[in-house]
Amino acid sequence: MRKLLTIWNFICYHKYMITVAVFIVFVGFLDNNSIMRRVKYVRQINYMENEIDKYKIDYNKSTETLNEIESNPDAIEKIAREKYFMKKPNEDIYVFDDKK
Repeated sequence: MRKLLTIWNFICYHKYMITVAVFIVFVGFLDNNSIMRRVKYVRQINYMENEIDKYKIDYNKSTETLNEIESNPDAIEKIAREKYFMKKPNEDIYVFDDKK
């Protein structure tokens, strides 16, 4: 009985701090709009924005290549030779690896 009275006195004396602590735990971890979820969403948004930037750069390069192909007939031959390693019947192709 004495321990219960001691606990009750502690709760009554620190009721505002206990309420604030419970609120912080609830808002920080348990709620649907918790801080942990918001941090996760911010990371996900940053990742997706980086992906968007990467695809915009890829789109711009592809658009430039398409414009070059449409305006210059020699560009088709250049792309076929460089990207797909195509050759004329009397030619040999040598591929050098730049990674070493």
